[in-house]
Amino acid sequence: MNQINTEIYPHRRYNPLTEEWVLVSPHRTNRPWQGQTEKVTSKGQVKHDPICYLCPGNLRNLGQTNPKFDSVYSFVNDFSALVSDIPIFSPETAAGHPLFQSRVERGVCKVVVFRPEHHLTIAQMQDEQVLSVVDYWTEEYRALSKLGYLRHVQIFENKGAVMGCSNPHPHGQIWAQESIPNEVKKKHRSQEKYWKKESQVLLLDYVKEELNRKERVIFENDHFVALVPYWAVWPYEVLVLPKRHLPHLGQFSAEERLAFAKAYRQVAVLYDNLFQFDAPYSAGIHQMPLGNAEDEKFWQFHFIFYPPFLRSASVKKFMVGYEMLAEPQRDLTPEICAKTLRELPVIRFQES
Repeated sequence: MNQINTEIYPHRRYNPLTEEWVLVSPHRTNRPWQGQTEKVTSKGQVKHDPICYLCPGNLRNLGQTNPKFDSVYSFVNDFSALVSDIPIFSPETAAGHPLFQSRVERGVCKVVVFRPEHHLTIAQMQDEQVLSVVDYWTEEYRALSKLGYLRHVQIFENKGAVMGCSNPHPHGQIWAQESIPNEVKKKHRSQEKYWKKESQVLLLDYVKEELNRKERVIFENDHFVALVPYWAVWPYEVLVLPKRHLPHLGQFSAEERLAFAKAYRQVAVLYDNLFQFDAPYSAGIHQMPLGNAEDEKFWQFHFIFYPPFLRSASVKKFMVGYEMLAEPQRDLTPEICAKTLRELPVIRFQES
């Protein structure tokens, strides 16, 4: 039986990390678009904004004043989604019925300001400046891992208003909590299952196979590979993966932190070059949960980028209808998107 041409015909792809499927419909790329378009904006080149609550020396919303910082600066979120000082209560007492369960959730939420300059983005920074962010993440991960009640540390960056970012100043967040959240729990189970079956690390096997095939690899350095995953949902989704077994940030060497910082910046540059503006995205780390050293055997660190655009800087990818009610769906194949990103200049468009 002949294999179907996946560049033409609809097909489903399996994501072994989440054990879920995505529908790929490459024939739909020619459909006309008369829907919503986004306004393409640039935040300008203002180095210090007097009304920005993340700039050095400025007043924040609850009355605190930022110090005159010159590198990475962080603080506990003034409007944290998680707090640590709340009473413990029984879920059975609170809910009263197994169909109405609730559990108290303690945690810590921090804002991480990447640089004092208001106008910079990761793509516009120097490698050493991005390394300072990665180094801070590493220190914070190690510190939070010593708090006995925490199970998960989620490090992420939302860039751009279209991704819900409320402030254009370069920053990210760290949410640490006492439960393992849904998406991480799926990946935990699938990686553990693969280890028990194959005695191998799932994402290490995956990286080796992608490097052999090359068709979805965008770039690589001595320690990391950036690629559009075979099961990608978002059109230009990118996965940055280590070449050796690294369960969490705390195990990175100094060379690996620098190599990761360079990869982080390079992906951000490619997005800017693809759309010819300060491209938005959500990006974040998935790594081994806290509290069980045995998980190191099968967990593998990975960094995920989710840019929202489909065809251009003004046409968004929407997750509606079928995606909300059935399963994720995409038109452009991961191979086409990887080729597009791979062939872009590595110097940001405004600097070349």
